[in-house]
Amino acid sequence: MEQKIEHKRHTLAHLLAAAVLEKYPHAKLTLGPAIDTGFYYDIDFTGGDTPGDEDLKDLQKRMKKLINSWTEFSHEEVSVAEASKVFAGNEYKLELIKEIAERGETITLYTCGKFTDLCRGGHCENPKAELAMDAFKLDKIAGAYWRGDEKNPMLTRIYGVAFDTKEELEAYEKLQVEARARDHRKLGKELDLFTISPLVGAGLPLLKPKGMIIRQEIENYLWELHKDKGYSRVWTPHITNISLYETSGHAEKFGEELFRVKGGDENFALKPMNCPHHMQIFSDNHFSYRDMPVRYFEPATVYRYEKSGQLSGLTRVRAITQDDGHLFCRVSQITEEVSTIVGIIREFYGTMGLLDDYWVSLSVRGGDNMYLGSDDVWKEAESSLEKAALDNNLKYKRVEGEAAFYGPKLDFMFKDAIGREWQLATIQCDFNLPERFKLTFTNEKGEKEQPVVIHRAISGSLERFMGVMIEHFAGKFPLWLSPVQIAIIPVADTHVEYASKVAATLREKDFRVELDTSNESMGKKIRAAKQQKLPYFIVIGDKETENHEVTLETRDSETNQSISVKELIASLSDERDNREL
Repeated sequence: MEQKIEHKRHTLAHLLAAAVLEKYPHAKLTLGPAIDTGFYYDIDFTGGDTPGDEDLKDLQKRMKKLINSWTEFSHEEVSVAEASKVFAGNEYKLELIKEIAERGETITLYTCGKFTDLCRGGHCENPKAELAMDAFKLDKIAGAYWRGDEKNPMLTRIYGVAFDTKEELEAYEKLQVEARARDHRKLGKELDLFTISPLVGAGLPLLKPKGMIIRQEIENYLWELHKDKGYSRVWTPHITNISLYETSGHAEKFGEELFRVKGGDENFALKPMNCPHHMQIFSDNHFSYRDMPVRYFEPATVYRYEKSGQLSGLTRVRAITQDDGHLFCRVSQITEEVSTIVGIIREFYGTMGLLDDYWVSLSVRGGDNMYLGSDDVWKEAESSLEKAALDNNLKYKRVEGEAAFYGPKLDFMFKDAIGREWQLATIQCDFNLPERFKLTFTNEKGEKEQPVVIHRAISGSLERFMGVMIEHFAGKFPLWLSPVQIAIIPVADTHVEYASKVAATLREKDFRVELDTSNESMGKKIRAAKQQKLPYFIVIGDKETENHEVTLETRDSETNQSISVKELIASLSDERDNREL
C-alpha cells in the first residue's frame, strides 16, 4: 500500500473512533489500522448500546461533520504513567501501553480536533484539506476477538472503505456488486456443485456429482502436465503417528491447528502436510546420483483446524486437497527443476486465462526466530530460488517474513476476471527437512550426500482453486471444464427418438450430455439450460429430424446454426481437447 493512501485510511480510522465516542461515550477503543481497501476499528461496546449496520450512516455523517475541525495532527511522547492516566478504565489500551514499555519503545499520543489516541503515527498532516469526504464509506459491522484470540473478549469491528477519489470508490463499489454476483457459495448452490452439512462439520465441503466432475477434470489436467516430466504418483495415509511431525517440526509449528487423534495408547495426528510422508518414501530407497532428481506427485487431502470465523465455502476449509509434489535433487539441479515447474505453471494458468497479469513473491525469512535451519542453509536456499526466478524472467519481489518455516518460496499471484488477486501456485526450496530426516543418496565419490527438496503445488488447494475458478468464470465454465457440456432439447415427443440418438452419439465421444424430455415448454427448457450456464444446447424439431442435423445455440448468444452431428462432434472435440476458453 502506498504511504499516502495508507495515511489517509489510518486518519479515517481515528475520525471513526472520534465519531463513535461522540455517539457512544461508553465505548472502549482498541486498535484501528489501515487495510488494503480502507480501515477498521475494533471497539468494546459492552457498557451500553452497540451499533448495528443501520447506524453506519449516522456515524458517517458525524465523521463528515467532525472533519471541519481536523486541521492538524499533534503528537506527544509520554510516560507510562501519563498514558495510563489518559486511558484509565480502558483495559485494552492499558495492555498495549504495557507492551510498548516492555519493548523499550516510546509511547506516543496523537491528537486531532478534540480526539486523542495511542498511536505510532502515519496520518494526514491536514485531514480537512487532504481527505475527500465523498471518497470513503462505512461498509459493515462484524465481530472480532481482541488480538484475534478466541479466548479473549469479542469486540465490534466497524469497517470502512476509502480511496483517493469519489470515482475510485464508485469503481470499487461496482466491483463489489460484480463479486457478489460471482460468489462461489451462491453459484455453488445454484449450479448444484457442493454443499456443507452441519452434521459433517464446518469447513468440510461435500462435492456433489457436478462439482466432482470439475475437480476431476482439473486433477486429470494437472497429472497430464506432469506425467511426461519424470514424476511418479504415490499415495500416503491421512493419519500418522505424532512422532513423524515431531521429527519434521510440524507438531510444534502447527500447534492448535493440528488435529490430534488417540488410538489405544498411541498418539496420532491427521496430516496437515504431505512432505514428511514423502520423505519416508524417499528414505526407503538406495538412490545414487544417477537417480536424481526423484519426483513424487500426490493429490492428497490434509487437515488443519482453521478457526470457524475464518471458514468460507471452498476458499477457506479444514480439509485441503493439495496437488502436492516433492522433488529430491542436487543443488546444481535446482534451477533446472524450478524452470520445469515454472513451465507447468505457465501452461496451466494460461489455459485458465490467468497468465496476462501476474507477479511472483520471493518469500524469504523475516526477523523472528520461527524458522528451522542455520543461516548458511537459508542463504543458499534463498539465493538458489532467486537465481531460478531471474533465469525464468519472473516478475518477482522479495517479501520478507513470508517464507515457509522450513525454507523460502516463490508464491505466484494471479488476478481473476474482475481484477482480484489470489495467491495460488507455490514453489518452495527446502534444505532443512532432508537434514531432519537424514536423507541421503550416494554421489560420484561413493559418499553420502544430502538432497535438496523442492515442494511445489500448481493449483495450491483444489478446493480453493475451484472456488476461485467458479468466481473467475462466473459459473460459465469453458467446455472442457463444464459439468454438463451440452443440453439436448426436443421440441415435442415425436422428436425424442432422434434426440436420444444424437445424445447417445455424443456420449460415445465422451461428451457430458443432458437430454431434457420434461413436460415443460420450450421457453422454460431453454431458460433452464441458460440458468445452468451450459456452454451449448441443441434444439431438435421437425426440420432437424428430417435433415438429420441439429440446431446449435450457445449460452452467450441469441444466434444459432444448423449443423450435422458429424460437424458438431468435430468442432466441439477440438474446443474440448484443446481446452479452449
